[in-house]
Order: sequence, then C-alpha cells, then structure tokens
Amino acid sequence: MIEILIGILSGIISGAGMGGGTVLIFLLTFILGIEQHIAQATNLIFFVPTSIVAIIVNFRNKNIDLKTGLLISVFGILGAIIGANIAIKINVNFLRKAFGVFLAFVAINEINSIIKLYKKQDKRDNNIERKRT
Repeated sequence: MIEILIGILSGIISGAGMGGGTVLIFLLTFILGIEQHIAQATNLIFFVPTSIVAIIVNFRNKNIDLKTGLLISVFGILGAIIGANIAIKINVNFLRKAFGVFLAFVAINEINSIIKLYKKQDKRDNNIERKRT
C-alpha cells in the first residue's frame, strides 16, 4: 500500500514539473529502505511513463519550446550515459551523501527564491502605500 501512495505522490509532483523523481528517490530510500543505487535505477523506470504523460499534456497546452527541449534532450542523453556509468562505480554511502547535498542545494535555492519574491512583493506594496498617502 505504501508503494502506491509513494507512486501517486511522486507522479503528482512529476506531472507538475517539480522533480517527482527526486521525491521518489528520497521516499524509496527513507521510507522503504531501498539501497540508493536501486532507488535511482527504479526512478528511471518511473520517469519514462510519467514524462510521456506530462509531455503530452504540456504539448496540448502549448507549454513546450520544442527547439530548446530537443537541444537539451540530445545533450541530456549524453549526460545520462556519462552519469549512469559514473553512478554504478560510486560507493553507495558516497552516493547517498552526494544526493543529500544536492537536495540541500535545491532547498537553499528554493528558500532564496521565496525570500526574493517576498522582498519584491513587499517593496511593491510599500510603493503602492506611498502613492496613496
């Protein structure tokens, strides 16, 4: 049952374009106790069908820049080949730590983005208030 909930949660986040695979890897390792290499490889199986569905929905809504997407995809395939070959040779403990550092950087970036947005909105609100008085 927990696998179903993990799949639904990761699918929703993936469909929204927010890194469902990252959430999936975390949940597989933290909740189910799956080894990091296996979780990352399992994520690849999860990624293909969820990406296809998200591509179809976003293509229908004209949210895809095909030229940029195709260019990034070509070089992403090259990067995936390199990354997969590196990952299978890395010690599982190091891989877990590297994944944790990656998540920390993502979190710091998101927090920073929220702070910048808040400051920008606060500045706008202050300007509007000054104009009223």
